[in-house]
This record gives sequence, structure tokens and C-alpha cells, in this order.
Amino acid sequence: MDLKKEITKLENVHLMKPEKVFTMYLNTDPADPDQQGGEWKIHLKNGLNNFEHYLQEDGDSDEKRNYWAVKEKIQNYIDENEQHFGKSVVIIASADETVWFAERFQMPVETAFYWEEQPVVDQLKEMYKQFPKTGIILTQKENIKLIDAELAQLKDTKVYELDLNTEDWRLHQGGHAAGASTGSGGAKQSKSDQYNERFEANRYRWYKSVAPKLDKQAKEHGWEQIIMVGDKEEVDDLRDNMNKEVDKIVNKNLLDHEEMKVIDQVVYEE
Repeated sequence: MDLKKEITKLENVHLMKPEKVFTMYLNTDPADPDQQGGEWKIHLKNGLNNFEHYLQEDGDSDEKRNYWAVKEKIQNYIDENEQHFGKSVVIIASADETVWFAERFQMPVETAFYWEEQPVVDQLKEMYKQFPKTGIILTQKENIKLIDAELAQLKDTKVYELDLNTEDWRLHQGGHAAGASTGSGGAKQSKSDQYNERFEANRYRWYKSVAPKLDKQAKEHGWEQIIMVGDKEEVDDLRDNMNKEVDKIVNKNLLDHEEMKVIDQVVYEE
């Protein structure tokens, strides 16, 4: 899903009575203290019923039928997907199905319901502003992990690993092989020291050779924000050799951490 394009499409929707668009932002965040008992179900029921009661009193018959059709679609979507809810659900729908946007997000929203001639996209725009298409580049010596994320959701993971024999960077989809041995025995320790010395002596040249590959990945994924994570000297060398601008730097070694935890830590923490 390209949310930016979806928002533009929704902003161009203008319906005339009795046709209207239903917009729903529903907070389903299980970590929210106000949601511990699944209160979102009560908020959903009340939100849907409030419009129904209003239309029963003041709406015309065509508008009522349109609302009931939309309500049924929403309830069907909720029933089919509630086991997979994250922090929020956003649905924007019309009775004639010319408008249908239904997505589960890992970002919070403020619960709200609208029945109007146009979709209400203010919260969607704010979500995209907070978390556009983002590339997180994690460095740790001969391994460089790329996390592709948007709207707090993991989309893809790739790893470039340096072959120390050929000095070529090899691309692995979603994972990487084990790095150099750093055992605690005397011989292993000596080998580790030799490896570290070799890496430090060649780091800038090796990172310079992989930088164009990272620029290409950034372009192909359409990253609007780049966050770089790792040892300061390694990050500095990599950033200096990339053409794409780096928006944020986090000097922590998180390459082996679970991707969603990395996203939470480097995007939201100051």
C-alpha cells in the first residue's frame, strides 16, 4: 500500500446526498490503559449506532439504506480481521463501493466517526507525517542490515555481508550468516585481533564500495527518511560515502536485534 497515493485519492472524493462517505478511526491498541478490556468494541458499537439513531429521526430513506449498507461492510470487515488487529483500524467507505479503504496499523489513532460528503483524512495524514517511508541502515563491521519500514510496520529486511576473501559485498534477503569468530581462547583471540586490525585499516575503503548499493536501495524503496544505526566511526564512514542524506543517527549496536524492536527504538526514542 502506498498511503501517500491513497490519501491523495481520498482527498479527491466528493459525493452528493444521499451518497455519503463513512470514515472511522478506531483505537484498538491493547497496550492502551483504556483498552485493557477490549473497550474498542463498545466504542465501535456506540459510534455506529449514533449515526443510525440520527438517520432514523432525520435522514431520508435513501441515505438510511446507504448507511446500513456501509455499516454491514464495516461489521463484516471487523468480524473477519479482529484477531489480527494492531494499534488501530481505519475504514473509509461508501455504499456504492466506489470508496473502500480498510487498513490495520501499528500506530495509534484517536477514535472518531464521520458520515459526510468527503472522507476525513486528517489522522491518516498525521500518521504518514510521523512515519513516512523509512530506511533503517544498521552497521556492524562486515554486516550492514537494511530495514524497510512505513507507518511503524516492517516491510522488508536485507543484509549486505562483506566476503573478506573477495572483498565483495553479498546481498542476503532477510538474514545473514555468522560473522567473524571472536572466541575467548588465546588462538581465537589472536585471530580476532588480527581481523579487527584488518577491518579498521580497510573500513573506509570497504564502506565506500558498498555505499552506492545502499543509495540504490534507498531510491528503489522510495525512502523519504533514512536512519543510520551503529558504532560512531562506522556510521560516519558510511554516511560520508552515501549520496542520500541521512536524517538521524543512533550510535548503538542493534544489528542482531529483532526488527520491530529496532523500529520502536530508533524511530520513537529521542
